[in-house]
Formats: sequence, C-alpha cells, structure tokens
Amino acid sequence: MMHRRTAVLLLLALAFVVWGSLDVSAQCVMCKAVAEDSARDGSIGRGLNRGIVYIMVVPYILLASIGWFIWKRREALQ
Repeated sequence: MMHRRTAVLLLLALAFVVWGSLDVSAQCVMCKAVAEDSARDGSIGRGLNRGIVYIMVVPYILLASIGWFIWKRREALQ
C-alpha cells in the first residue's frame, strides 16, 4: 500500500516537473538577448546577474527551510 502511494507521488512530481519545464527554453533566449545587448555598456548585465542569483537562491532557501522543519519534527517525535 505504501509503495503504491510513493510511486503515485513520484509520478505526479515527475509530471509536474516535465509540465513546468515546457516554457523554460524560451526564457534562456530572452536572457541571452538581454545579456548580449548589455555587454556594450555593462549596466544592465550587473542587474541581470543579480536577478539570476536571486532567482537561484530562493529554491535553496525553501529546501533548507523544509529540511530544517522535517529535522526538528523528527527530533521532537523521538
């Protein structure tokens, strides 16, 4: 029973990841165009890099928060 639930959850997560990544390739072209245009003066490039770092850090903070919550919850149950 538990294995079936785990398999269903994994399949749903996989479907969500695949569905969510369908439009991702279009964003890379847009970022590349902005980076190439800003290479001349460099002002927008710095902002673009900061934005990319900001977007990259948010998932790590969320995962760390979830991991900390699970760790504390398991610690409290023992």
